[in-house]
Amino acid sequence: MNVAASSDASHGDALCAALAAAKARYAERRPESRTEWHSAARVMPGGNTRTILYFDPFPVCMTGGSGCSLVDVDGIRYVDLLGEYTAGIYGHSNPVIQAAVIEALRNGLSLSAHNQAEIRLASVICARYPSIELVRFTNSGTEANLLALATAAAFTGRERVLVFEGAYHGSLLKFGEPRSPINVPHRFIIAPYNDIDAARAAIREHSGHLAGVLVEPMLGAGGCIPGDPAFLGALAEEARAAGALLIFDEIQTARLSTGGRQALLGITPDLTTLGKYHGGGLSFGAFGGSAELMSLYDPRKPGALSHAGTFNNNVLSMAAGHAGLVKVLTAETLDGLNGRGDSLRARLNELLAGIDARFKLTGLGSLMNFHFTGEPACASAALSLLFFDLLERGYYIAPRGFIALSLPVDDPTLDSFVDAVREVMLSRAALFCGR
Repeated sequence: MNVAASSDASHGDALCAALAAAKARYAERRPESRTEWHSAARVMPGGNTRTILYFDPFPVCMTGGSGCSLVDVDGIRYVDLLGEYTAGIYGHSNPVIQAAVIEALRNGLSLSAHNQAEIRLASVICARYPSIELVRFTNSGTEANLLALATAAAFTGRERVLVFEGAYHGSLLKFGEPRSPINVPHRFIIAPYNDIDAARAAIREHSGHLAGVLVEPMLGAGGCIPGDPAFLGALAEEARAAGALLIFDEIQTARLSTGGRQALLGITPDLTTLGKYHGGGLSFGAFGGSAELMSLYDPRKPGALSHAGTFNNNVLSMAAGHAGLVKVLTAETLDGLNGRGDSLRARLNELLAGIDARFKLTGLGSLMNFHFTGEPACASAALSLLFFDLLERGYYIAPRGFIALSLPVDDPTLDSFVDAVREVMLSRAALFCGR
């Protein structure tokens, strides 16, 4: 073994030892979370029904939240910087959304019919996104993307779909490594993200069979990697030339402006998928596009496509979504949130570079992700150790290093978070700093 390899192995061993100690401290402080997890494991596989929330040795169990604060069953409080993986943009227990939900409850929970709340929410969404002339609601972003792909296949009469490495479009549409064995069986072509030449070649090679190009304007679960404007523009141009539909998955990036990232880029996709905060923090998904495309679902027309779903227009999501968009999430408010995010990311990167830390952040606006810049084999352990160290200091982010700010997160809170990151890095200087 050469000297460099020996050094890498030693560093990896030290990281693993530090991570084991951090997990032990975590477990010792949270006996009630451990008890709740054991109870959950008796009725759910691994005590889990949402894979992303599990981490070793056991997940934290929260009992409630207010603003950007969370409290767990052991009484430990946290600053919530995860924001329900972007769905929690309003924070916890926003009074405007609470009032809308309570009013909807008073008027009848399941009406077995069309309702006024769905009309109001659909009207706001169509007004905010020029690419959406008509919209249909679903129960999740996963459903929205599945239906967008089905729409593209039905409209074009084709069967292949271009997607990109590292993309996540829902639990049945994951394209990281390793490949998911439960992906839906579309005929996928997978190209590298942000590679114009590779994407152009793939579209042209399959042009006669390509139904659509499904892309996130910024990879979300793939690490908050922004799509290059030239890359996204090339996709629009090539898809149009091939007769394929361009589908923008804006389930996360819709928060970058009131018209999503497509408005910032000046790109109009054929179909747009939405989810997360558009339901005010409740279950929600939507897909929409031109009137020509969406008229495939017009039940007045012979041979119309059927899209069922008991809770597609449930009054709680409709009411909460409308209240949030109209009464809370103004353009000014959203710009302020994204400005705070851009400032935080810049400050953290400046801090990390200044102390020679082996981390950097990527992202756009209020979304960002830590990346370990040291040995790739150590990245998972390093990010996990960072997660536990920040949790110990009262800051809740994703174990993979993902952050999604919510509206209640103010400048003093972010100042304290920057101080906490500095403290973590310096306390772990031997592991986290130096080249």
